[in-house]
Amino acid sequence: MPRKGLSTGLQSGSVITCADNSGARELRLIQVPGYKGRKRRLPGASVGDMIMVSVREGIPDMRKKIFPAVVVRQRRPYRRSDGTWLQFEDNAAVIMTPEGETRGSNVKGAVAKEATERWPRIAGIAKIIV
Repeated sequence: MPRKGLSTGLQSGSVITCADNSGARELRLIQVPGYKGRKRRLPGASVGDMIMVSVREGIPDMRKKIFPAVVVRQRRPYRRSDGTWLQFEDNAAVIMTPEGETRGSNVKGAVAKEATERWPRIAGIAKIIV
């Protein structure tokens, strides 16, 4: 569910890169669990949110399947509580299991601090936390 105060940088249909080594390369956001919005408004997600994704590119046994994932980077700038603005160069997510474990064993690239505070398993395998 999107948190109050963070600008939603992704909406349904957005194409996201996969930041872990689970075998997927390109993901499409299809649903934001817990999203309650206005009629005809597309669900939005921001850094640290759990989303449902469909694998568009990757190894054959993962393609066309639906997985839960957590957004770790977004291109749209968002404001932190200390007043700084943060923006990444791409949109990226990490594929998870329904229990909250990561499917991959490492994360490529930087991970936002908001995602690591909410998901300790991602913090454990992240190399760079911004």
